[in-house]
Amino acid sequence: MQELPTSVPPHSHRLPNQRWQIYSPHPQQAEHFAAEIGLSCLLAQVLINRGIDSVEEVQGFIEPESLVLPAPLDEFPDLAASVKMLREAISAGQKIAICGDYDADGMTSTALLLRALRALGANVDYAIPSRMREGYGINDRIVEEFHAEGVALILTVDNGIAAYGPVARARELGVKVIITDHHDLPPKLPPADAILNPKLIAESSPYRGLAGVGVAYVLAICLAQDMQKVGGLVNPLLELFTLGTIADLAPLTGVNRRWVKRGLRLLPHSQLAGIQALIQVAGVQAASAETLPLLNSKTQANNTLKPEDIGFRLGPRINAVGRLADPQIVIELLTTDDRELALKNAMQCEQINQRRQELCQEIEQEAIAWCEKSAIDLQQERVLVVVQPGWHHGVIGIVASRLLERYGVPVFIGTFEDEGEDVGTIIRGSARGIPEFNVFDGLNFCADLLTKFGGHKAAGGFSMPAQNLEEFRQQLSIFANQCLQPEHLKPLVSVDVRADLAEINLDLYRQIDALEPCGIENKAPVFWTPNVCITEQKIVGKGGHVKLTATQDEKGSASVKGIAWRWGEYFPLPRRVDIAYRLRENSFNGKTSVELELLGVRLPASAASSRPPMFGKVEFDYCDRTYSCSLSPAGAQEELRIRNSQGQVLAVAPGQNIGLLGNSRKDAREIDVSLPFFENLIQTAKHALGI
Repeated sequence: MQELPTSVPPHSHRLPNQRWQIYSPHPQQAEHFAAEIGLSCLLAQVLINRGIDSVEEVQGFIEPESLVLPAPLDEFPDLAASVKMLREAISAGQKIAICGDYDADGMTSTALLLRALRALGANVDYAIPSRMREGYGINDRIVEEFHAEGVALILTVDNGIAAYGPVARARELGVKVIITDHHDLPPKLPPADAILNPKLIAESSPYRGLAGVGVAYVLAICLAQDMQKVGGLVNPLLELFTLGTIADLAPLTGVNRRWVKRGLRLLPHSQLAGIQALIQVAGVQAASAETLPLLNSKTQANNTLKPEDIGFRLGPRINAVGRLADPQIVIELLTTDDRELALKNAMQCEQINQRRQELCQEIEQEAIAWCEKSAIDLQQERVLVVVQPGWHHGVIGIVASRLLERYGVPVFIGTFEDEGEDVGTIIRGSARGIPEFNVFDGLNFCADLLTKFGGHKAAGGFSMPAQNLEEFRQQLSIFANQCLQPEHLKPLVSVDVRADLAEINLDLYRQIDALEPCGIENKAPVFWTPNVCITEQKIVGKGGHVKLTATQDEKGSASVKGIAWRWGEYFPLPRRVDIAYRLRENSFNGKTSVELELLGVRLPASAASSRPPMFGKVEFDYCDRTYSCSLSPAGAQEELRIRNSQGQVLAVAPGQNIGLLGNSRKDAREIDVSLPFFENLIQTAKHALGI
């Protein structure tokens, strides 16, 4: 056997830089559960992973309509006052103005309240701040213009909770303000007449996870009920609620789960001309709900959309307009009853979204090139800050998400913009975080360097003087080093349960329908299968996707086709791998089958599946060579040792990028174990040891 190489051999494969987190199996509880509820053991384990451990809880999860919910008026302290102010303004013929936002949540919220208030007889108009010139949230200009137009009541949607100055100015001018928002609370709340924000109510409340459009929906329905004019309003508003909730990545728990489940059944037969047109241009087709009858479910088989239809098809077409064009296109789309106008606006959404896709690809490629050229040490920095001129800040948030997937660290991305006649003097940016990194806290840590910032745990936005960039980079690195360990700096793949490919079929896929709607805080099940053989693979599509066939030959040669989105850079995949995946339906030429959607891949271990003793030795194969490995005491800690057949040993201490390679410690030389060959070798050894 050749010695351990110090560079990557030509035949080795580059794999996604990932860390897998696999839920602990509970086979006995899952079997009991499955017998009680008529569900696959695999999905019973998924329910256990979601924190559901009784038949009664399953009933409420599968049939959310069976749950008894508290009345919104009992949950939101200012809801009754808000309803009273709106009712009185409508009765007196006073002018009401909505201040919305330019993302999907803000635009659907604006359209929802416009529809509702107009139906209830209100004199109502709206404004949305300019993304390019003003940024997020109500501002002094909008307040002054509303006042000049004779507005008596301002209603914010999906913004306002951090707008102390503009709200105070409105009150000075004698304009009443109702804030409806869902973003994190600032230290000092604005002096509004009423504030509706789920962050102000109990964490245990089923209304806690509402997005901005959810708060708007609660207000609209309660107002309609108070005025006894609910008839014909609920379903159209529920469709807009569903569209905005999923597009904004709100948690699909509590009331969101109940209402989204209803809305997904309404959307294929939408009463709204705009949604009909959007579904048409996006090519979305409703699936037949063929859920197996569980627990004597009363759910009727019906055509329904799935959250991914909104998340990946409808939502991006709405969001693209807010990012690159005039939000009025979407507001008009979602409030018109004119089918011809709706189709015209939907086509505009389609064209703008195509431009958004092109921009994202261009900026992503430029950002990756900058990262590779700068040779930034992410293990040391623990955060990626990339700022370049000429990027469209409307789409850099999407690019931030893609860079996070690639590098596994929090990403802060920005571009230089002009301030008045001064060229490139300010930076506007977006941020995306990993589970162990709170984006809002990170921005707050750098607050003295920023002119404006906002967001939540997973994402945020910011602006600052360009001269502060290097100090901002340093401060973020200090914060990241306080909360992140080296093992956190890889994209996380959360895996539910091990499955054999022979178990992957349409019956299992249709049982998953019982868990829908899946999304944030109710992820679609993720399965994993060890040691599969990739028998076919090829690159397809503009985005460099890998289409493949996976075979598990020790299980009766079960084969399943699959797709790995945007994995062209990892092509070809090794012949033998462990795979993590979701299931997706594929319909072609009238035939329906189940495919794998790959989320993770790693090299398999040939070791026995049972965990070895802590300091025992295990053999494994890597790149057609056989190695042995063990965890061995080394002073006050233990180190990983990997030995080849020639007796050379690679010794690595936990969390270190430098290891020792040699026949003995005396003649060992230092090796950079972050090189792809060694990193994959170490990961395979750890997997073999069960760690």
